[in-house]
Amino acid sequence: MRMRCAVLDDFQRVATTAADWSPIAGDVEVVSMSEHIAAEEDLAAALADFDIVVTLRERVAFPAGLFARLPRLKLLVASGMRNSVIDFDAARRHGVTVCGTASSATPPVELTWALLLGLARGIVHESMALREGGPWQSTVGADLHGRRLGLLGLGKIGSRVAQVGQAFGMDVVAWSPNLTQERTDEVGVTLAASKEELLATSDFVSVHLALGDRSRGLIGAAELGLMRSTAFLVNTSRAAIVDQDALLAALRAGTIAGAAVDVFDAEPLPADHPLRTAPRLLATPHLGYVTADNYRTYYTQAVEDIQAFLAGAPVRRLG
Repeated sequence: MRMRCAVLDDFQRVATTAADWSPIAGDVEVVSMSEHIAAEEDLAAALADFDIVVTLRERVAFPAGLFARLPRLKLLVASGMRNSVIDFDAARRHGVTVCGTASSATPPVELTWALLLGLARGIVHESMALREGGPWQSTVGADLHGRRLGLLGLGKIGSRVAQVGQAFGMDVVAWSPNLTQERTDEVGVTLAASKEELLATSDFVSVHLALGDRSRGLIGAAELGLMRSTAFLVNTSRAAIVDQDALLAALRAGTIAGAAVDVFDAEPLPADHPLRTAPRLLATPHLGYVTADNYRTYYTQAVEDIQAFLAGAPVRRLG
């Protein structure tokens, strides 16, 4: 009997065309699911008849309770090689193999700059005004050249964001709990003396930290209060790094010039969520990794992971 594979959160309905699934067609029936299933009980019911699940990034949590509800599940494939919402111990206890795929750092770098430039030049506001017969020029853009770009995190993504900032002629500074002078010298940026100094002196602040105990809630009301009233905040990393209630309050009060976010505490963002109507906010629906090349990599390697599992030699194992 053929195994069954569910592909979760195929919002654009492209998972089965972004890669060649024919190598497993004889052994596996692939079912794409385009609607997000949030509740664990509903997810357990939807996946009850599947042996394999392909999940997109950290969109869906797989806690111990869900594994217990899925006795038929044998293989879980997650795009990317890091996942904080899968209980790997529970997966092992229930005999589920977990595998990952490669993921490019380039798309989130590019989106970071799309958002930063959109904020600086009021692109969305001006475009909507032009289309809707509004005023001709109603904003005054913020300059990048000669301004300070503060990076919270200087890893694979942060360092590439730094290089683009330097190309724009920006003064780039960086800080993270473990950032060293050696690393900032390597990238060619300035090491900020502290998180507080970075926030207080930067014209643009961009978040590029992994989510962990030390980064969760790193930017709250006190930190936002240090920022200049003319400064902008960009977060394409993880929602929990920036306190969303504090950010909403700062945007409403106008204590910062604006923010751009691609990540949220609840995804997809509920229709009545206050961030959907927040002033001074440019928001996108977690598009950081959503590009044709990345999807091709995700699903091509998902097929490879399934092939290897069926052959009894799993590859790219996680946990």
